Amino acid sequence: MAFSEGSGLGTIKEMFASSKAYISGLKEYPNNEIITSILPSVTSVKEAMGKSSEMRSKAVNRLKELGIDSADKLREQLLADSKEVARILEEKASPEEAREYKEWAMEIAEKVAYAAKEGGFLGIGGTRVSEGEKEAFAQIATALGVEDANLA
Repeated sequence: MAFSEGSGLGTIKEMFASSKAYISGLKEYPNNEIITSILPSVTSVKEAMGKSSEMRSKAVNRLKELGIDSADKLREQLLADSKEVARILEEKASPEEAREYKEWAMEIAEKVAYAAKEGGFLGIGGTRVSEGEKEAFAQIATALGVEDANLA
């Protein structure tokens, strides 16, 4: 979501929002072994930002290895990964764990989409959620098999 539209300084707000969403995932789904095993155990936003930075570095290295060098290729890979996650959840997770994981993933995408305005100048004007973000959100929902997921 953070890269579905170029938002400059807004990308920093979006990364901060994703870090906060990680912490909320641990709090909202403490019994979901999938979520708790993916995320490092953190207790503060600052600590989450540090762990998020580490995870981002790993993701960037993976993207380089895959030859992802454009926003279009990044979106294609994100959707392919989301479909693979849905397949794995279907095969290996309980229905409750799968539902919670998908809810959590969509909550992160939503929080990131709403974190910063797109367009405008220095935060003046612009739109809360861009058409590109709405499209990316819908595509992620479809790839994960989530119904009725829309951004206003």
